[in-house]
Amino acid sequence: MRPPAATDAVAAPVAATATPPALALTTFRASIRLLLTRRFGTFWIASLLSSIGTWAQQVAEPWLLLTIGASSFMVGLDSFAATAPAWLLTILGGAMADRGDRRRIIARLQSVQMLCPIAIIVLIATGMVRPWMIISLSVVVGVTDALSMPSFQSIVPTIVSRADIPYGLALNSTQFNLSRIIGPSIAGLLMAGAGLTACFAISAASYIPFIAVALWILPSRRRTYPGTERAPFRPFAEIRRIVHQPVVRGALWAVLTTSALCSPLVVFVPVLVRDGFHGGGTEFSAAVASFGLGGLGGALALLSVGPSIDRRRVSAYAAMSYGVVILLAASTPWVWSLPILLVIAGAAMTVTNTAANTLVQSSAAPHLLGQTVSVYMFMMSAGISVGALLTGLLVTMLGVRTALAINGAAAIAIHAVNASVWFRATVRTEPAAAS
Repeated sequence: MRPPAATDAVAAPVAATATPPALALTTFRASIRLLLTRRFGTFWIASLLSSIGTWAQQVAEPWLLLTIGASSFMVGLDSFAATAPAWLLTILGGAMADRGDRRRIIARLQSVQMLCPIAIIVLIATGMVRPWMIISLSVVVGVTDALSMPSFQSIVPTIVSRADIPYGLALNSTQFNLSRIIGPSIAGLLMAGAGLTACFAISAASYIPFIAVALWILPSRRRTYPGTERAPFRPFAEIRRIVHQPVVRGALWAVLTTSALCSPLVVFVPVLVRDGFHGGGTEFSAAVASFGLGGLGGALALLSVGPSIDRRRVSAYAAMSYGVVILLAASTPWVWSLPILLVIAGAAMTVTNTAANTLVQSSAAPHLLGQTVSVYMFMMSAGISVGALLTGLLVTMLGVRTALAINGAAAIAIHAVNASVWFRATVRTEPAAAS
């Protein structure tokens, strides 16, 4: 069953007579109606539960490592082990999503991933847990994530109409940012009461509804398109075709620049709080929570952006605003202003990436949807990894404030150049892939 194209049916007739605030409210209400459709609403709830479980484990795992004697380096190595496979395997995961059965890909790989928190529970219960075991399981999580995430990220365009893709992706971003607030809160309560094991139990249980819903809402077999049944597998040729589109290329540049130059603000917030403001854990916690609240607000704001608004401008202006925020965070002498700036940063990041993702997926050829999503994910993960590494070197040499100031100025300049080319590109959308 295809959810109704609420934005086409409701927003368009009002556009001629409604004021901008009224039109935004109408568009917001039409977007929220997606949650009331059976397929998307169920998918959204299952994704929220899964994300909450993931955040609960991400909070508990570093503490577990520290309690069993791991060094700070091993804590960082554990995080690297969970993200590094994306560099090598995300593109392969995109090809699998386009050429395989997405139901089976998600069900099998996520089932394997579900065994990881279960294994940790068993290791804790038997007293056999060691740091190298946790890191090894993180490698398994990283591999299964890299191979299954393109299939997961391409679900929304297959269950909503093309006109509703922007709102489906914005709602998906809403659940992720909401889980970023709920998940760590639940983890904190569980760690104080039931212990670390309960966090991993919540994580394991959260896979079940998501796997069940993915099996239900996705078609039972891979959809084929004329001329693609016997097409040879040429991933690099397909990637060249994807990035050859100027609108997609501009979106990918926006995501890469934001990930590489702006995301390090969040990574180095503890250093900024300690060295720049001489603050402590309270100030750090307030800054992290503020970023999550801003991300949630940005996702909700996107639900009121009508179909007639050019999302290239939305993404580009939000990206440049992110750069300005980083310059302000690097120069402000008042610690109380940091949470305010982090709220704006969280909103800017969500708006930049979600609007760019909308353009990427709306422009994708149906038979290359998974591969297109994988390129988007690769740009984001590569930017975050390289940006954190290079910014860390700058922080070591020049100090955290100077390093962030350089990042912010560079981000504004690159986004401005990209926008000048991006805005002149012709928007082209492929036929909808919804079914």
